[in-house]
Amino acid sequence: MGHLDHAAYGWLTPALSYVMASIGAALGLRCTVRALAATGASRRNWLLAAASTIGTGIWTMHFVAMLGFEVTGTEIHYNVPLTILSLLVAVLVVGAGVFAVGYGKDRRRSLVLGGLTTGLGVASMHYLGMAALRLHGEISYDPLAVALSVAIAVIAATAALWAALNIKSPVAVAVASLVMGAAVSSMHYTGMMAVAVSVSPADTALPGATAMQFIFPLAVGLGSYLFITAAFVALSPTVGEREASDSARHLREPTATAH
Repeated sequence: MGHLDHAAYGWLTPALSYVMASIGAALGLRCTVRALAATGASRRNWLLAAASTIGTGIWTMHFVAMLGFEVTGTEIHYNVPLTILSLLVAVLVVGAGVFAVGYGKDRRRSLVLGGLTTGLGVASMHYLGMAALRLHGEISYDPLAVALSVAIAVIAATAALWAALNIKSPVAVAVASLVMGAAVSSMHYTGMMAVAVSVSPADTALPGATAMQFIFPLAVGLGSYLFITAAFVALSPTVGEREASDSARHLREPTATAH
């Protein structure tokens, strides 16, 4: 059995992965709150933004954490197509859950369906990402720890969607995002505790790309996307602010006409 180190760089990767998960959750919740207050194409666009930010945040959290994952006796490479597929799965399945909440008529049923769909999507992303690992040896999993990680993912996703439906103030959303970030990180490390590796030393080159060749640049790019989106959301006026601006403009129009 190979010795597994889940934090080869100390607290750097766990802390940074938690920050990325929290940022993705915060943006997703804010976008969902904006969507629920909007109609038509505006609602759709905000829900798309929510899906992309939550999915990107969760994926970035996972692979930033994986930068600190090492196994004694073997290098670790990543299958590039499977890794990209895990990102697409995260965004698409989270999107399905977010849209179920955004357009559902029955809030309670939509919440259950959205939470289950999103949670299973998060878990699928995690284990698809793990399937992308290439190393000299075999990976096995503890079924109970896997089941627990999936349960945490579903509960965390349901709680996040509930927060989007019921919490409106920025401070409350920020607190909910920190809790969501902790829950998603817990899901990741619970899933990693399920992993065991039987190393078979070999001199043959591993297929795929190293973490620094592929994962690190992609994580930096997606992290930049999250920060740019954060600036956009922060600068975009809310429905209430737009209505106030329209009212003020209408009040000024008669005065301008009188002159």
